Amino acid sequence: MPLTKIPKKREPLWKESNFNADKRGVRNTFYSVNGDQYTGEWENNKKNGKGTQVWKKTGAIYDGDWKDDQRCGFGTLSYPSNDVFRKVYSGGWKNDKRHGYGTNFYTNTEYYEGEWYTNKRSGWGRMYYGDGSVYEGEWFNDLKNGQGMLRLANENRYEGLWKEDKKHGEGKFFYLNKGQLYTGVWVEDIAKCGTMEDFGREGAPQPTIYPIPKCELLDQTAVTKEAEEKFLEQCENQ
Repeated sequence: MPLTKIPKKREPLWKESNFNADKRGVRNTFYSVNGDQYTGEWENNKKNGKGTQVWKKTGAIYDGDWKDDQRCGFGTLSYPSNDVFRKVYSGGWKNDKRHGYGTNFYTNTEYYEGEWYTNKRSGWGRMYYGDGSVYEGEWFNDLKNGQGMLRLANENRYEGLWKEDKKHGEGKFFYLNKGQLYTGVWVEDIAKCGTMEDFGREGAPQPTIYPIPKCELLDQTAVTKEAEEKFLEQCENQ
């Protein structure tokens, strides 16, 4: 009985060439036409996994996680400065934007640590300013919005509501340098109505010469509440 040999089925050469040309797994440095370079992991011909990208135009370096050619996961972005690299952001990324929890360094003395949403401070976070003041609280759309506390360099502080980077709504301002406390309502960063009282005046570094005199109104609480409700209604309508 004659033996027949069935030849193996082979894929076209172009398919094999395309398969070999695809970038997948761990590769050495890949150079783009514009001079950018990437070293790291690939899948389906796209940056996926761990990798380091260097942009020729700005000199910026990103080292971290990738998904489908976009920064996604945890990573660090740095820029060249005086022959060294200065870390600008370290934290979460999504769709090539800061997203999740991370720390952004604006200058050597100013930085933000907290939550991000599509490249903007949103959620809870703490901002350290160059003048020594610190804000800790809620953010939305890159501005102070919601409940938060601003502590100044001299330890005086505001605790209360914010809207678009301004004191707006109910709050308290502690004048610890003078030993006084203001409690009331703010509208667009301006104190509109409230009460002032002595607060730790005995231990204040710069106390007022005289203590605040006692209020002689028969119903101070009712008068203050009525005025505050007027301005709170104004806050809600703005």
